[in-house]
Amino acid sequence: MRLRAALAAMAMACALVPARAAVPPPLDCERVDTKTAASLPADRAPRIVLLQGSLGIVTMAPFGEFLEGMGYPAAALVDPRTGEMTTDSDLDGRTLAGMLAWQYERDGVRPLIVGHSKGGGVVIDTLRALAGVYGNELALVDPRTLEPQARTQFLDPVTGESRRVVDLTLPLASAIATGRLPRILRGQFELASVLRDIPDSTEWFVGFAIPYDPIAGTFAGDEDPYRATGRAQVRNVVLPATTNHIGVPRAAHLARDPATRAWIDAYHPGAARAMPEGADTTNLVHAAELWYSIKRAWCGEAQRANGQGQRAG
Repeated sequence: MRLRAALAAMAMACALVPARAAVPPPLDCERVDTKTAASLPADRAPRIVLLQGSLGIVTMAPFGEFLEGMGYPAAALVDPRTGEMTTDSDLDGRTLAGMLAWQYERDGVRPLIVGHSKGGGVVIDTLRALAGVYGNELALVDPRTLEPQARTQFLDPVTGESRRVVDLTLPLASAIATGRLPRILRGQFELASVLRDIPDSTEWFVGFAIPYDPIAGTFAGDEDPYRATGRAQVRNVVLPATTNHIGVPRAAHLARDPATRAWIDAYHPGAARAMPEGADTTNLVHAAELWYSIKRAWCGEAQRANGQGQRAG
C-alpha cells in the first residue's frame, strides 16, 4: 500500500514539472532562404555603412534601397549623421574604425562596411586601422557628429568586457570596383601597395572587379585579386565586362522585379545559374552576391545574441 502511494506521489510530482522547451537548432547561415531572412530579428541586423565613390554622380543610396526592398531593416542602412542611405567617403580608416566600435557598443551588433570605388579604399584603410596598423589606441568616434571621444576602449555588450577599438572584428566587409591606379593618383602610395591585402579584422570579405575598367585601372579583372593575410575568408568576384563603374550602385530595380528578386533569393556563391529572361539584369551579380553575404552576417549576429555563435569581437 505504501509503495503504491509513493509511486502515485512521484507520478503526480512529475506531472507538475513543466516540460523543458525544446531548443531550436541553430540556423544554417550558409543557406538563408527568403523565409528565414524574413524571420531574422530586425534588432540584430548589423548597421551597414555604405561608402559612396568620389564622383558623387551616383551615391550608394540606390543600393540601400535595393537592400530595403529585399527586406533589410531601413534603420540599419541610414547614416546616423545625415539620415541618408549613403556615407561620404571623405573619411580615413581610423575615424571609421572608431565609429564602428561606437556603434557596436551601442547596439551589440557588429557593423558591416561596403564601399564603392573610393569608398572601397576607405574599407581597406579601415580594416588596416582595426588590425592595429595605425597603433593600438584609436579613439571611439560618435558617428552622429564625427567627434572623437576621450576614450579608446568600449564595453563589449555581448561579453561585458572592456575592449579596445582595435579588438573589434567585423563579420563582413566588401569593396566594389576599387583599383590601385586612383590611389596612386591621389598620392595614397602606401594604401595602393596593400590595397588587396585583407587582414583578420574582418571574418568575411568580398571584392568585386570590373574587366577593362578605366576608372579603377583594371584590365582583365582577375589579374589583381584580394588575398587574406591571415584567417579571413576572401572571395573575389569578376563582374560582367558590361558593368558600368559609375552605375554599380543602381540596384533598386532588382528588388522590385519578381524574376530578378527570385534569382537573387536563390543565389549561392559558386552555383552556376542562367540569368532570368526578359528582365533588366543590370548589376544583378554583385547585388546577389552581397545580399547572400549580408544575410549570412545577419544570421550570424542573431545567433551570437542567442549564444549559439562564436563570441568573436
